Amino acid sequence: MSLFLSQSSEKQIIQEKYRAITLNNFRDLPQLSKLTERQKFAIDVVSRVLPFKTNNYVVNELINWNDVPNDPLFTLTFPQEEMLESEHFSRIASLIEKNATSKEIKEEANNIRLTLNPHPAGQLEHNVPEINDSSLEGMQHKYKETVLFFPSNGQTCHAYCTFCFRWPQFVGMDELKFAAKQTKELTTYVEEHSEVTDILITGGDPLVMKTRKLANYIEPILESTRNNINTIRIGTKALGYWPYRFTTDEDAQDLLNLFRKIVSSGRHLSIMAHFNHPAELETDAVKQAIEAIRATGAQIRTQSPLMRNINDSASTWSEMWRKQVQLGLVPYYMFVARDTGAKHFFEIPLVQAYETFRTAYSQVSGLARTVRGPSMSADPGKVAVMGTPEIRGQRVIALQFLQARNPDWVMRPFYATFDEQATWLDELRPAFGESRFFFESD
Repeated sequence: MSLFLSQSSEKQIIQEKYRAITLNNFRDLPQLSKLTERQKFAIDVVSRVLPFKTNNYVVNELINWNDVPNDPLFTLTFPQEEMLESEHFSRIASLIEKNATSKEIKEEANNIRLTLNPHPAGQLEHNVPEINDSSLEGMQHKYKETVLFFPSNGQTCHAYCTFCFRWPQFVGMDELKFAAKQTKELTTYVEEHSEVTDILITGGDPLVMKTRKLANYIEPILESTRNNINTIRIGTKALGYWPYRFTTDEDAQDLLNLFRKIVSSGRHLSIMAHFNHPAELETDAVKQAIEAIRATGAQIRTQSPLMRNINDSASTWSEMWRKQVQLGLVPYYMFVARDTGAKHFFEIPLVQAYETFRTAYSQVSGLARTVRGPSMSADPGKVAVMGTPEIRGQRVIALQFLQARNPDWVMRPFYATFDEQATWLDELRPAFGESRFFFESD
């Protein structure tokens, strides 16, 4: 059996199991005959800087190869030339064309990576928790109630999103990576911090791990009587990129049993599923996986950033939210593309993002209006754009914190001077002649 399928066949994919497609073997794909040599070369160049990996399910079941290179799922998973600034692209392309050594290319790629804001929102400076004055690697505690945990075994994904704001986890620069090697750290920390009620296990993607390894992180929390954890969240793209993780993988039943164990312990389990386009909800495989997860008592919440070239239309979002509700999912967040990596390729002005959200929101029923956004996960917290009203004869951008480092900031409205071009919080200026926003220090 060949490494890649020449025709779409779900049965064959299951028989073949997971097959990774990376920089080392992507040119073997017969589907890439639809691309020009320049487009293939661009994949090579960009992948030296930003991570690239996909798989046979994405290639054969999700991408519409008759619409490549414009297909949104192709853009979501295959790097394109414009994802690097032209100067950066030229520097890497020149090295490849001169047959530079791998070491030379890697050094230049690392130099470029350091200019791409690898850890936005103060992740390295402000979010790292401590025990006995020692920093806990692989954990973040930005908001009072919630701890993020990055298990070392989960620091990869079934496929990489080209917009991923956690791209530093996957590029081989250890100094940029979050990863926790010990389970005891997590258990000890939540036992000592009674304010923590929620744990978000994230990555990468924790569901690339074998179930027994995931259980090693979760079961000590369930067994401890000294914590106040009532919700466990698992952030994953597996439903979109490899739904067989929940149905036909060799330990899929073990994973579902672990979900049942969490729920039967009296805790709430929420699968934080990343769906970026309605096409990811169409296959029989994903529908079967959703049904299997929901049968355990777990809830599935959905989220995605709003991205130019992938899902930047209100009709795409309203269709996606309607399909999610139909399948029993809970629309949760529309994010703004983070200020990192290939942001220039995906970013959309905040005013336009709000109009897209508002229009999509107006096209769905109340059950889909659980969704919040458009929200920026910025340094001080999650900031939502609430509208562009005219106040005292001045048009402004209305904002509020949905979550914040300081809980007192949550749901306090504030206003920025109207700016049709601004794409992130730090590009906005306070309205009404104020010198700073209320959450900014002197």
